[in-house]
Amino acid sequence: MKMLINSPQTVVADALRGLAAAHPELDVDVERGVVVRRDAREGGRVGLVSGGGSGHEPLHAGFVGYGMLSAACAGEVFTSPVPDQMMRAASAVHAGQGVLFVVKNYTGDVLNFQMAAELAEEDGVRVEQVLVNDDVAVTDSLYTAGRRGTGATLFVEKIAGAAAEEGAPLEQVAAIARRVNEFSRSFGVALSACSTPAKGGPTFDLPDGEMELGVGIHGEPGRERRAMMPAREIAEVAVGAVLEDLGEVPPADGPVLALVNGMGATPLLELYGFHAEVVRLLEARGVPLARALVGNYVTSLDMAGCSVTLCRADEEMLRLWDAPVQTAALRWGR
Repeated sequence: MKMLINSPQTVVADALRGLAAAHPELDVDVERGVVVRRDAREGGRVGLVSGGGSGHEPLHAGFVGYGMLSAACAGEVFTSPVPDQMMRAASAVHAGQGVLFVVKNYTGDVLNFQMAAELAEEDGVRVEQVLVNDDVAVTDSLYTAGRRGTGATLFVEKIAGAAAEEGAPLEQVAAIARRVNEFSRSFGVALSACSTPAKGGPTFDLPDGEMELGVGIHGEPGRERRAMMPAREIAEVAVGAVLEDLGEVPPADGPVLALVNGMGATPLLELYGFHAEVVRLLEARGVPLARALVGNYVTSLDMAGCSVTLCRADEEMLRLWDAPVQTAALRWGR
């Protein structure tokens, strides 16, 4: 596989150096893998810290900035960051109002963020944690006890970040973050495997002409493999699975936020066409679409495919979603 890298050993550090050069508003500790917004301690806000293995860009470092994350911890490719990184991030953003850890439900992330939270509490930093577990495809897959955390992470970080920017206290920021996760569901589809720099080739075998329904963002197995289908039929599977599970969330006729997320190698031409199918299905089921986002936000290196995330959004969520944001990867209203 051809990759635009110097070496597998330096790929994450090189990317962080590039991020720092492109975004001087960020304080990037390349050696320790911690990205912090330079004004994180101003205004006495609650600090928002997230992170995970690299390879999912722009998640998480691309969402550090005004109205979203205060800091992000970058692990090696598909590898959880370590508690020391999380401690450094919490210390860098703590402004006296506490820190919220946003944690995707992968075993390494959960254990390391939990350890960091305990250490931070010992140092006098109040910490709340929110676990993102929105993937409806499978339960108890590789790296995970329970449902995986995927696209809803973006919704949680944006909406909770807006609440923190407004000066909401830690308990309130954590509560809205948990509500967003509770009201969100996701389903992913792979058309090809991803290739890690260390391996230099596909991480799993997906024969030509087949697709994986319910794939995870590290290439974890999904529900089943099928022969390749047109976009309209793929959308029917993904949206059907999401709405079936989302039916538990009241009100059943409420509006949704929608994310059609590329896995890294699918062009926008295809993603927008897929979004048209998602909208068609929502309209057919009488589900109002309040807001939509289409693009590569929670990726899996060079995997072809996409995921669909729907969040049943109340008025407060929509207001916070619309609030200004200015990060490397998401920005509007400012």
